[in-house]
Amino acid sequence: MHDVYIGRQPIYQNDMKVFAYELLFRAADTQNAAVFADADLATSQVLVNSIVEIGLDQIVGDRPAFFNMTRNYLLSESPLPFSGGRIVLEVLEDIEIDQELLDAVKRLSDRGYRIALDDFIFQESLRSLVDVADIVKIDITQLTREELKKHVVELRKQSVKLLAERVETQEEYDFCKVLGFDLYQGYFFCKPRVIKGQRIASNKLAILRLLMNLNNAEVDFEELENEISQDVSLSYRLLRTINSAFFALPRKVESIHQAVAYIGLQRTRDLAILLTLSDFNDKPNEVLKTALIRAKFCEKMGGLVKIPNTELFFTVGLFSTLDALMDAPLETVLKGLPLSEDIVDALLYREGRPGEVLSRVMAYERGDWGNVSLDLLTPDQIRSAYLESLHWADELIGSLA
Repeated sequence: MHDVYIGRQPIYQNDMKVFAYELLFRAADTQNAAVFADADLATSQVLVNSIVEIGLDQIVGDRPAFFNMTRNYLLSESPLPFSGGRIVLEVLEDIEIDQELLDAVKRLSDRGYRIALDDFIFQESLRSLVDVADIVKIDITQLTREELKKHVVELRKQSVKLLAERVETQEEYDFCKVLGFDLYQGYFFCKPRVIKGQRIASNKLAILRLLMNLNNAEVDFEELENEISQDVSLSYRLLRTINSAFFALPRKVESIHQAVAYIGLQRTRDLAILLTLSDFNDKPNEVLKTALIRAKFCEKMGGLVKIPNTELFFTVGLFSTLDALMDAPLETVLKGLPLSEDIVDALLYREGRPGEVLSRVMAYERGDWGNVSLDLLTPDQIRSAYLESLHWADELIGSLA
């Protein structure tokens, strides 16, 4: 099995900064279906090989990485092909817990790996397992609010971090935070906090319109220069970034015209988009990064299947995160923008080729591998497009550091 998909889901702290990423690896055939003779062993082996092949630093940087581990692999006498420290091994909820498994988990803990219990429901018989764990993950959809409170009270007696899984709304996040959870996982950060009658702030509408103009596929050298120059703050930050050590240009750039001439139209546009997105300074950095990765991933997927005007796909990917950025339903946000019908239909209804590509990209993000297939693209092509998009976003954000 040489083809693998790679997905990653951020895990947040209470301050909304990313604590770690859970990595989702699956083998795939030409139909992108995970089919194994031995699902546990095959999945875990693909996971390990993928990390060795791609490189952990490229995927998660300096943050911890969570891996789903099978019983077979936890019991294996073979050493894991990576050291502990930043590695969190998840004991899945369907694994039989007996003394053999408990002894194996203790050995891994002693070797420096952090242990997480996935989809955990507390029972007194599992207290020995909790004793060796560092993190307990609780799927909040599996328990009532009262049961959730009792779990938190009981588990707080142990020296473990509590992670709330499947948090999908602001209200759920607020409730879990009050209960005393330490970490959070789910799509709540992409869900708008809607207040009835709320209007989008005028400064955010101005940011949206600037984003739309920057993403105009027909923009030329002079139009891009004029668009950026009209925003004094954007112009200043763009020039400051281009003159930084990251670009190491031979001479100081003193105008937007020189900037476009030196680093090119597309690179200038990319930087301007990033700087404009950073004006949403009330959002976690990971939300902005997700927007950039999704935009570039859509663009690359469109290019791979030979669809013209891939700039349109970049726009669709970027604007698909506007509900999270604007704290309002996507339909409401789009009403304030003069977008084409194709873009609106793609964003709201996943219609047309842009909508189809966006659906595949979002399925990849969720680890929904059965719905990732697009035309005749191979799993390796899709994986490479994702990794290139991830690298591009990291590099672009790094230029502001």
